[in-house]
Amino acid sequence: MQESALVIQLQGKETQNSAFEVLLELYQQRLYWHIRKIVIDHDDADDVLQNTFIKVFRYINDFKGDCKLYTWLYRIATNEALSFLKSKAKRNKVSMEDLQQHAVEQLVSDPYFEGDEIQIKLQKAIATLPNKQQLVFNMRYFDEIKYAEMSEILETSEGALKASYHHAVKKIEAFLKSN
Repeated sequence: MQESALVIQLQGKETQNSAFEVLLELYQQRLYWHIRKIVIDHDDADDVLQNTFIKVFRYINDFKGDCKLYTWLYRIATNEALSFLKSKAKRNKVSMEDLQQHAVEQLVSDPYFEGDEIQIKLQKAIATLPNKQQLVFNMRYFDEIKYAEMSEILETSEGALKASYHHAVKKIEAFLKSN
């Protein structure tokens, strides 16, 4: 199904529910992994994913088509994940950095994490990055999102994103060499 046709169906009262099922089928897994890379914890990722789709359902009529649908979805998912982390850090009275470090430490006992020791080290390295660099690194390295699309999602210039990615890679390399 073409994206424009899906949007029309999502915005139509009679076709909205069936179109939403198609939307879930198309994007649920990709968005889950995008969110999971931000919040790290499986249960938190499920919660954020649910909140993301609730927002999409609630605001689909506000979607104007000035960007791709998945770009809009990624923007909502990213904002929901960051808001979730800020709220969780505030609730636990810790910094977002401490919260992320703790989440990475918990990966070893996470039954949903299938990575090995190298993956754990990479996740620890990513967790040391500032939020913006984490987002850019994850979106570029794991999701292979082009800078132009990332620019729309994060509402930042491509040049700034390229610089963030470059700095992130250098910091991750330094972390991995020192550990």
